[in-house]
Amino acid sequence: MSAFDDLLHAEHEGSHSASVSAAVVRHGSLHWSGAVGTLDGRDGPAATPATAYRIGSITKTFVAVEVMRLRDEGRLDLADRIDRHLPDVPFGHVTIAQLLTHTSGLQAETNGPWWERTPGGDWDQLIASGPALVHTPGTRFHYSNVGFAVLGRLVEVLRGTTWFEAIRTGILEPLDLHGITQEPGDGAATGLSHHPSDGRLMVEPHHDAGAMAPAGQLWSSAEDLARWAAFAAGDTGGVLAESSWAEMVVPLAVDDRPGVPWATAQGLGWRIWPGNGTGRLVGHGGSMPGFLATAIAQPASGWGVVVLANDTLHLGDLATRLLDAATALDQRPTETAPVEAAEDVAALVGDWYWGPVPYRLEPTTDGFHLSDVNGNRRSRFVRDGEGWRGLDTYFAGERLVVRDDGALDLATFVLSREPYDPAVDHPGGLDPRGWH
Repeated sequence: MSAFDDLLHAEHEGSHSASVSAAVVRHGSLHWSGAVGTLDGRDGPAATPATAYRIGSITKTFVAVEVMRLRDEGRLDLADRIDRHLPDVPFGHVTIAQLLTHTSGLQAETNGPWWERTPGGDWDQLIASGPALVHTPGTRFHYSNVGFAVLGRLVEVLRGTTWFEAIRTGILEPLDLHGITQEPGDGAATGLSHHPSDGRLMVEPHHDAGAMAPAGQLWSSAEDLARWAAFAAGDTGGVLAESSWAEMVVPLAVDDRPGVPWATAQGLGWRIWPGNGTGRLVGHGGSMPGFLATAIAQPASGWGVVVLANDTLHLGDLATRLLDAATALDQRPTETAPVEAAEDVAALVGDWYWGPVPYRLEPTTDGFHLSDVNGNRRSRFVRDGEGWRGLDTYFAGERLVVRDDGALDLATFVLSREPYDPAVDHPGGLDPRGWH
């Protein structure tokens, strides 16, 4: 057996879950998959990597991507108040971006019975139940299942169809994810809960969540969801612009837990983790009564993993251990070919100075990096018309232009080849005595 198989079996034995299914993917190609246990926790059919499990809140990432697709089509702006599109909501001043990042202040759950275990009503019933704000919008992270019900309704109104039909035609079919469904098909795993004190099992009910379905309705196998983990790593398959994917995975709202170092943050629909020094992680977890799910990816390496279980108590850290095992395969000495700079970039490579502060400009395959001597302001730049545009960190979205005198003009900063080069016009001028 492989190291992946060993980890899977150890998790199954340690957690006592009825079954566990997992997969590892890289750059969109399935690298490994496996499953152990039975679908009913007893002597029923054996689980396989093609067995469907309910993936819970991972559903939210599909809804979020569809919202971004609508944004890219010009159908909405992330800064729009939600009542511009849904005039019947009682919290109309909340923005779409705040709903995506769980900073809307909207209550976490519905006002009715436990929505995850009871049949759901329609949109009108959800609104009539009086969902309300429990925090001032934009002031803190507060996870809201109701917020994604609102985003699902937004998709329905703008697409003129159900939220699932919108993601099916816009996302699932183009990515060949026909096995991701709104309802379980034949052979799906049974949702189970373990008694916390012994081995007894309780079968969990399954109902259509109605208007709350965009918060956690979908079902998927490990092998199908592995392709979505590759999407989380940046392999969007043309379904979403790479620039929009990059926008989605910026950590915008820290999930603050007093006394605990920052561990996770929320982007536009995706969760972001700092990682272990080899690159940030992107993904989402999911839990519904009887099911647990995790999908995480490391964009820097292209690896992604998914873990699914029909259990409610325990999933452990199998996903991160599988990812560690995957990235360890890359930790072999390799020779990196030097980047051949384009002609206009080659003329810029080398040392620059913002006043007295040293900067270094280095070529990349599609532009260059610009970093100060301490690495605090390290940004990537790509071509943008007659100049360059920053992609990340301090200079994200800012324009860099090469001036006629050879200096670089960046967000009012002037960078010259020498510290306060007297041949360059610096804002505020230079002391006539110069360096002395």
